[in-house]
Amino acid sequence: MSSTPIPKKNTLALDFKSAALYAVRVVLHSHQLDELLGALDKRMHDAGSFFENEPVVIDASGLTEQVDWKGLVAALRKHALHPIGVVADGVNLEGALALGLAQVDLSSAPTRPAAVPAQDKDMPVVAPPPEVGKPVTGEAAAPGKAGANGSPAHNDAEAPSEAQASPAPPAVAPAAMVVNRQLRSGQRVYARDTDLIVIGVVSQGAEVIADGNIHIYGPLRGKAMAGARGDTSARIFTTQLDPELIAIAGVYRVIETRLDDSVHNKPAIIQLSGDSLQISELGHKG
Repeated sequence: MSSTPIPKKNTLALDFKSAALYAVRVVLHSHQLDELLGALDKRMHDAGSFFENEPVVIDASGLTEQVDWKGLVAALRKHALHPIGVVADGVNLEGALALGLAQVDLSSAPTRPAAVPAQDKDMPVVAPPPEVGKPVTGEAAAPGKAGANGSPAHNDAEAPSEAQASPAPPAVAPAAMVVNRQLRSGQRVYARDTDLIVIGVVSQGAEVIADGNIHIYGPLRGKAMAGARGDTSARIFTTQLDPELIAIAGVYRVIETRLDDSVHNKPAIIQLSGDSLQISELGHKG
């Protein structure tokens, strides 16, 4: 008895899919290798293991002098950082490309809408405008002479233009990312282009990163980085502050000793004040 062979599935050995990659940007302010290595050693010592095994984009766009790319890349890899790309031009771009780094364009990175403070006073409630083609009746009718059908007469001189009556709606910011669970050591969550809300514990060794604000309704015992793409107005809120590391817009602080009793294990807010991080009790008016 003969059998018909089953045809094999036509599948490829590989496929291409989109992926969002979080990378650390290392901005160079000097071309001198000894200065760069000294600054790198200090930064990595202060940050502990926070940046270990991270992909890195090297930003040399502010330099005109040639960088020792071979020495710099070797130093980064020695610190368990993995250079994947470069932002540069001229001789620096040529040197980086010759070493195998890819040119990266960071100019198109989306910016978050600026936060608008709430009004000090309650805003008055305004009745919505009537629908187009629908007669105005009741208390919403404008005062004036009534038309033949009993509806208010229209005054073309006082009628607002279509542009005034229908202002363009504001851009809608992306919804916040909500994590409703405990984050354990080794786990990382990144909220791209938005805020991050964690309802639970951020344990030691866990990392929470957001381009916007970070809200933690629970103990913060791990690492938190807000404003990851340079938003200096971003803030970190937590109901119990006891972190390993906190950072806003690249300005970070490693917590090696116990915080002051006024904020340790208390509800707290972290924000930038100039070039330093300010930690204050949540709800405190200084």
